[in-house]
Amino acid sequence: MENNNWSKLSHLQLGKYGEYFAKMEFTKAGFDVYTSEVDDKGIDFVIRKNESEHYDIQVKSVRNYNYVFMRKEVFALRKNFLLALVLFEEGEQSTLCLVPSLEWERKQEKFFSENDYENKKSRPEWGLKINKNNAEEFKNAYEFNKQITNL
Repeated sequence: MENNNWSKLSHLQLGKYGEYFAKMEFTKAGFDVYTSEVDDKGIDFVIRKNESEHYDIQVKSVRNYNYVFMRKEVFALRKNFLLALVLFEEGEQSTLCLVPSLEWERKQEKFFSENDYENKKSRPEWGLKINKNNAEEFKNAYEFNKQITNL
């Protein structure tokens, strides 16, 4: 995309771009990638490392550090569930981060949040609070090429 003008893309286009970008990066890292035909369980695709190890992947694309959330009913905290977060900053290359779902159990308040919204209209969710002040620290900790070595 010329000059990485992400603002030209609609919300849906940005999401689709992020999903394809994540799939290509996993493929480049040597994983088999399997796309789910129906996205009703919060799983955008599955990656396979070998015959006995696979991971479910949910992709989120975010423009200019907006709050990101995953509904608890479809984003279960477990060892083989990962968030592939694609960060889009105007004029910059997109950045892929990989966040193990179990990170929400560690409760690193700087980035991770949990909202149950009892007696409210919103459904319970796991959240990510990334802003200009903590973005570099987040990217350094969860950058794709660093995290992929843990799988």
